This record gives sequence, C-alpha cells and structure tokens, in this order.
Amino acid sequence: METVPIPKKKSIGRRVISIILIIALLAGSVIAYTYYKRYFAPNVTDAEEYLYVRTGATFNDLLEDLGEKNIVSDTASFRWAAEKMEYPSRIKPGKYKLKKGANNRTLINMLGGGFQEPVKLRFQNIRLRDQFAGYIATQIEPDSTLLIALLNSDTLAAKYGFNTDNFFTMFIPNTYEMYWNIAADEFFARMNKEYNNFWTEERKKKANDINLTPIQVSILASIVKGEALHTDEMPKIAGLYLNRLQKGILLQADPTVIFATNDFTIRRVLNRHLRTDSPYNTYIYKGLPPGPIMMPSIASIDAVLNYQKHNYIYMCAKEDFSGYHNFSTNQAEHLINARKFQQALNERNIKR
Repeated sequence: METVPIPKKKSIGRRVISIILIIALLAGSVIAYTYYKRYFAPNVTDAEEYLYVRTGATFNDLLEDLGEKNIVSDTASFRWAAEKMEYPSRIKPGKYKLKKGANNRTLINMLGGGFQEPVKLRFQNIRLRDQFAGYIATQIEPDSTLLIALLNSDTLAAKYGFNTDNFFTMFIPNTYEMYWNIAADEFFARMNKEYNNFWTEERKKKANDINLTPIQVSILASIVKGEALHTDEMPKIAGLYLNRLQKGILLQADPTVIFATNDFTIRRVLNRHLRTDSPYNTYIYKGLPPGPIMMPSIASIDAVLNYQKHNYIYMCAKEDFSGYHNFSTNQAEHLINARKFQQALNERNIKR
C-alpha cells in the first residue's frame, strides 16, 4: 500500500496557524502581565507609615505626594489603575495606614472607600492654650493658627457657656478616638460633648455642695495640680484652698504667681514676683483667678470634688524636696516650715 504524501499547502497552513497562536499567546501574556503589574503587583513601599489626604486635595496633589514621598514604586501604574477605577472623582480626605507590598487595586479601594484609621488623640499636662493648639495640630488636620483663633474666640466660647479666660477648662485630659480630617468646629463640638459627659449629675452635685460651678472647680483644680507633685496629696491641698476660699483669705498660691509672670523657669518665688499685678496673682487678688493656670487633670478635678476635710490654711514645700508639703493651721508654725524650706533652697544655691 502506497503512502499518500500530505500536500505542502496544508503543512504551511498549520505552521501559520501555530505562529498565530503563539503570537496570540505572547500578546495575551503581555496584556495579562501588564494588567497584573498595574493592578496586582506590589507597589506600596515602606517609606511612609501613613498617607495623609488633605481636605480639598486633587488627584494631581495626591500623585505628587505619592511621588515626592516615594510611597509607591511606580506612580504611572497607580495613575493608570486609579483612572480605570474612577478614583479621581471620589477622593476622600483622611489618614490612611499603608501596608508595604500592597498593590494598586488594594490601595485605591482603601482610598476611594475612605477606610482611614482613626486617631487616638491623647492630651494632658498642657500649660497654655497656644501649646494646646500646637499639639492638637500635630494630631488632626486643622492647623494651629485656626485652633488658637477659635480658642480665643469670644463667640465660640460663649456658644458653649464659657468666656475666653476659662474656655480652656472645657478640654478634659483623656484619650479620644476621632478621624484625622475632623473639621475644627467639629473638634470643638466633640470636646464640648465629652465635657458634658464628664460632668455627671454626681460631679455637679459635689461642685454645688462646695458652692462652686464646674468651671470654678476646674480653675481651682488647675492650682491644685500646679502645687501637687503627688496625686495622693491633691485632696489635702484642695481642702486647704477651699478653707481659704470659705474664710475669705487670699489663696496665695505660688503657681498663680508664676503664671502671672509668664516665666515658667522660676524655681523660687521671690517678693518681686509677688508684686506682679495680674488678676491671676492670688497674693494680690482675692478668690479664684479668672481662668485656669494650666489644663487641670481629672485627678485634680476629682480631688477638689472629694477634698480632704481639715483645718489647715497654710502649707509649704517640705525641705527634703520630696514634693510633699508641710501643713499648718497657724502662721507661726507656717513661718517655721517656710524657714526650713528657704534654708534648703539656699543650701542648694537655688536663688530664683
């Protein structure tokens, strides 16, 4: 039986088909790789922990930020994927946590969905309003200039039942969770809500029982905090100042004098400091000063509300520099304690 030879035309046709298939496979591979690289290949670097998208930022602003801070390895692929996923029309401000090796699709889904990480805002031990504004501006989007302007706003303070002297008492030191892009007015509204939550009926009743308003309690608490290095001594100090208030005696609190001089390097209050003419100088003006001398802590506020009952009206720092105080009921005993402390200051060459 003779073998029938395959026609050459069929052999050529098969080769052509094979070549076309190979080209198609190669083209498909290139397209698939390009698609993979633009959507699914790792692109986020570890150059930054967070990406901050400011309110009102444009897509070009974002691209510039990504490039300048080296947040993504390939900005061109991010742009392509973002445009395909229609992200430029749905930019949402916020603080976004970056994960090294994340791909464009994952990053864009997070940004476009507004899945930002909340800020845990914690503040305490802040003396002045401008310091507070400066610190808060490092934690949320509004800048310090706007925040200090609002802290000094008569209108805003009055809205919440304060004046500009005592507005600082509205901010209760604690840890609060909020979003980074919270607006300044929303931040103040949130702090007022937290203030009202803090001042429970029980706390307000205790304030009323000592004939003080919550604001006055906070002002006195700021003085207690300024005097006390140890929390366990706060109720005793609070009791002393309440005794003075009730007897109509000048508070004569050294921390108020330091605040009045605006010189916080003072370690030894001298007679010239006591003559500083300021409504905050409790050696000159009777009663509480018009506002807090620092941000009172929750411990100092509760120390005033739960003050220790005693007959002391004088106190002086102990000569052992332990941070505690010697208390007395009369001036003669107080002068003895004062001389001991002054001698200790002299021995350590502390002149001011």
